Amino acid sequence: MADPRDPRPLIGEPLSLDLLNTRWNGGTVQDLLTRQDGYRIWLSSAGLAERCPADDAGLAATTAARDALADLVRAAEEQRTPDPGALNDVLAHGRLRRTLTAAGPVETVEVDSPGWLAAWLAADDYLSLLRQGAHRIKRCAHENCILHFFDTSQNGRRRWCSMAVCGNRAKAARHYEKTAR
Repeated sequence: MADPRDPRPLIGEPLSLDLLNTRWNGGTVQDLLTRQDGYRIWLSSAGLAERCPADDAGLAATTAARDALADLVRAAEEQRTPDPGALNDVLAHGRLRRTLTAAGPVETVEVDSPGWLAAWLAADDYLSLLRQGAHRIKRCAHENCILHFFDTSQNGRRRWCSMAVCGNRAKAARHYEKTAR
């Protein structure tokens, strides 16, 4: 459940895209992760507040992961070959350990230090999205919006981060254009 203090216009996307969406355009580009209190809010909204420390090390690791994700997503949007180095650097700080217990299989994330957990989870989530279909990672079609979403629509034709916000703005602009003639 999203933290009620979370000011972002789009919340609840898969973790990697939710991290990307900690930057949004609200007239000017806003950034939730410029301070510790914003990082705490993001951890809370992402359901990670109990697992990840909201300290300087965690904030630095998480912003490094966000920058790596932004570079990869931008490369895909521009149809150029991505450089996975920065994301691989984040992934190098953790691993998924699989074990079999009496209760069944267990997967445990192990990280070099607690500050890397949120960053590693977001990077790993991005790999999962790529396996599901890189073409479903999309940027909102509204010209002023910088938010991203994972298109789960059946036909893969979703265009807006939110139909209620960006979709309606686009429809209103088209209507105004038609009636202003």
